[in-house]
Amino acid sequence: MSGNLIITIGRENGSGGLEVGQKLAQRLGIKCYDKEILSEASKNSGFAEQIFHEYDETSQKNMLFAWTASSGTFGYGMPLATQVYLEQFKAIREIASRGPCVFVGRCSDYVLKDLGYELVNVFVHASLETRIKAVCEREHVDEIKARAMIIKTDKDRASYYNYYTDQKWGRIENYHIVIDSSLIGINDVVELITAYIDIRKKNKQVE
Repeated sequence: MSGNLIITIGRENGSGGLEVGQKLAQRLGIKCYDKEILSEASKNSGFAEQIFHEYDETSQKNMLFAWTASSGTFGYGMPLATQVYLEQFKAIREIASRGPCVFVGRCSDYVLKDLGYELVNVFVHASLETRIKAVCEREHVDEIKARAMIIKTDKDRASYYNYYTDQKWGRIENYHIVIDSSLIGINDVVELITAYIDIRKKNKQVE
């Protein structure tokens, strides 16, 4: 492998994708970007950071925009949701140009494809039972509430991804590795991704 190594992580809610990204970045000695992408986009765009949070990948405003866009009901000017996405798009590319890193979510696999980076696109999923347990512990809610949160978050992420890319969220062909974290655990997921990267380096497979 040559050039900047960029790992992108798509994830189901409660699958541990963010933790995988953070631990993998620590293991490789590089940075992990999640919400930090929003801060970066805010600095470069002039929009308040709160606006990026309001139009993030699981926000109601973004979902409303996607619905109205498909219905053809917004005006002729570029909608704020689109402007925010484009600024985030530029921020991801700017961060990637600085050197190896890990991105969590926000269409980063799509944003960075065909740019000559050494992309390793990962999708982390897990059994519903495992995810419910994780969300219960993380959010301090009961199982009924956790299940509802999981369904909503995954639906919103899929809608955001599908709208802003020409791909389908979670489709196996969009990723190099698809891992069920409920079978092997977070630390072993990190080990597996690291081993894959090492094999890619050994075989000198270039994107």
